[in-house]
Amino acid sequence: MYRISIAIILFTILFSCKKEDLENNKNKTATLQFSSDTITFDTLFTSIGSPTKMLTVYNNNNFDIQTNINLKGISQGHFRINVDGIPGNQHDNIEISANDSIFIFLEVTIDPTQTNTPYIAADTLEFTTGTKQQYIDLIAWGQDAYFHTANNFGIIIEGTDTTLFPYHEIDCTNPWENDKPHVIYGYAVINPQQTLTINEGCNIYFHKNSGILVGNPFSSSLGSSIRVNGTLGNEVVFQGDRLDSWYTVSPKPAGQWDRIWIMPGSVNNKINYAIIKNGNVGIHADSSLINETTIEINNTIIENMSAIGILGQGARITATNTIVSECGQYTVACNIGGDYNFTHCTFVNYWNNSQRTTPSILLNNFYESANGPIPRELNNAYFKNCIIDGSLSTELSLQNQEGIEFNYTFDHCLIKLDPTLNTNNSHYENVIINQSPKFINNTLSNFHLKEESPCINTGNNATEGSFDIEENIRNNPDIGTYEFK
Repeated sequence: MYRISIAIILFTILFSCKKEDLENNKNKTATLQFSSDTITFDTLFTSIGSPTKMLTVYNNNNFDIQTNINLKGISQGHFRINVDGIPGNQHDNIEISANDSIFIFLEVTIDPTQTNTPYIAADTLEFTTGTKQQYIDLIAWGQDAYFHTANNFGIIIEGTDTTLFPYHEIDCTNPWENDKPHVIYGYAVINPQQTLTINEGCNIYFHKNSGILVGNPFSSSLGSSIRVNGTLGNEVVFQGDRLDSWYTVSPKPAGQWDRIWIMPGSVNNKINYAIIKNGNVGIHADSSLINETTIEINNTIIENMSAIGILGQGARITATNTIVSECGQYTVACNIGGDYNFTHCTFVNYWNNSQRTTPSILLNNFYESANGPIPRELNNAYFKNCIIDGSLSTELSLQNQEGIEFNYTFDHCLIKLDPTLNTNNSHYENVIINQSPKFINNTLSNFHLKEESPCINTGNNATEGSFDIEENIRNNPDIGTYEFK
């Protein structure tokens, strides 16, 4: 009993001393240290909240202190703070023990405006410790935008799974212009018998799990289409809507949005001078159902897809001067048969965000059903003056269901493939096997050719007089998207 009494007395004395020390120091002038002197939010779209950022406040003094934290509010309420789990813009008598720290979490939302040009929202976080005042600057770049937000939900049933599918049927009366970015939440649906035109210089931003559907999956009517009219130097860019630095520095996270999906029955789609990046699938084209081109892709870059760059499923696809690179599975999958023509394309896969086990190019003539493979004719897969390379030992997979059309040709191409594969046949015409294309810089996705590249002057001369993706004329054509200069 005596020992317990002594312990209680000692605890009371220590607690009283601690409380007295804090009481004596609460008005004491002290200097705080911070993890940063400025908190910057990269470009945000109006009305969309930012990612949360954190500021650490250190008390490196050998005594406890109290500080008052105040968000000055000069930004008219754009910024919000949370101090150690407590929200609010004014926090008084915040205790920080000697040689300890606290966390402040910050967010910002930019109010809608009528301006089409980026602008800055700024505020100041004020710390008052005794008579000492310290300041942290808060800066956010804002940009007004056109918002295409899901307002309908369809139900998709797959086996025992039921999924709500958020979508918005967009108005295609007028083209999309480039005066402001376009931000898509959910899936933007192009209804049957309508064509969405996207003009040069447009920037299209997709939220997580969002995309464009060319066709309405909940309608039996057909005839939707998309026209992307980019130009050299004014490309149309499709990417995720997260622009904070973690999403924009290399290596950039793939899978930030879903895909551009050409639904069954959609034909005469055209994409020219586009940059499509950081999604799950770049372009997904299903069967056209009629004998017309599903989609024509020209002068386009598709990069950093978590799954596939171009996915054709019984489709009719034509692509020229197109680069597809860095995909978690295939750069191009010509799946379930179809008809494909690729000219002066660069299909290269040096993906390093995860382990890749699938080659760059897939060709097959069937699909797997619950009852086994169902044949679908591969009428044509023609690659002319194309580069097919990557980090695997072979970058070509040929999956042939015997007895069904399986027609493919590599004409004046550089290909990385299994050295035991027989190429002494009509499927391979004047091909370069398992040689490095010698790009300027694979890591930086600079797929221009070095002077010693085996691709220079070794293409099929049938394309002589045409132009590459940079509008350089092809005299004695090179293999690949870029003509050597």
